[in-house]
Amino acid sequence: MNSTLKSIFIWFFAIIFTASIAIYQRVTGPTYPIRGKVEVNSQKIKFRLIRTYDGTDDAPVKVVVTDTSIKGEITYRRFKSYDNWITNPMLRSGDTLIGTLPHQATAGKIMYQVTLLNGDKRFLLNENPAILRYKGFVPGYILYPHILFIFLAMLFSTLTGLMAVFKKKNTYIYSWITLTTLALGGMILGPIVQKFSFGAYWTGWPFGHDLTDNKSLVAFIFWAIALFILHKNRQNRIWPIVASVVLLIIFLIPHSVLGSEIDFTKEQKSEAITK
Repeated sequence: MNSTLKSIFIWFFAIIFTASIAIYQRVTGPTYPIRGKVEVNSQKIKFRLIRTYDGTDDAPVKVVVTDTSIKGEITYRRFKSYDNWITNPMLRSGDTLIGTLPHQATAGKIMYQVTLLNGDKRFLLNENPAILRYKGFVPGYILYPHILFIFLAMLFSTLTGLMAVFKKKNTYIYSWITLTTLALGGMILGPIVQKFSFGAYWTGWPFGHDLTDNKSLVAFIFWAIALFILHKNRQNRIWPIVASVVLLIIFLIPHSVLGSEIDFTKEQKSEAITK
């Protein structure tokens, strides 16, 4: 394989790989909606149960059910709380049954289940309760560049690692691009997104255990080391490969795992003590 074909192959693989990781991050994260379908009265009903909400009102949970004889109810309680379960009927608006979950402060979570009712028959949509987290609204001019730079960092990290493996030129330049996009997406725009979403710029180490913040920090440190070593020795191949593998492992961890959340049990214990 000549040099040009090898470069085309590396770019093609890196783009496909990055796109695959983007899809993986999307569908494996704890904010991705729960999707499924259930058959009621020979009618297949598809549902999509949300797991994140950035509005300032109660979160609407909607299920399209055209058969008006079918009713619904939503059962919920705050996540990490001693609350009792509450069940409310879902209201119909045209072809849609709508249940609402009471608004919580940012990072507050509610767990819920949806049941469809047809006469005396009950159809539970989600046996395991869905967990919805409330967050603040992030403006598009902050959110979209953050996402773009993060995946550009993944793209150029993969490119740099492959360039190092195949002993191609420009490893040093690609390392600079990787670190720059990672800094912009993860270390600058990331904390701003976190501030809009949950009211704090940084909730990772040493202030908290937010895995998203910690992942960004670890990736940035490894690529900073790799770039420093490449600056001293442009022929070094080990550190760019190590840094690209570390970033890959980090991206394989679902997004928003161990993210910001309110532990209502602590508040309830404090209230019980003061009474």
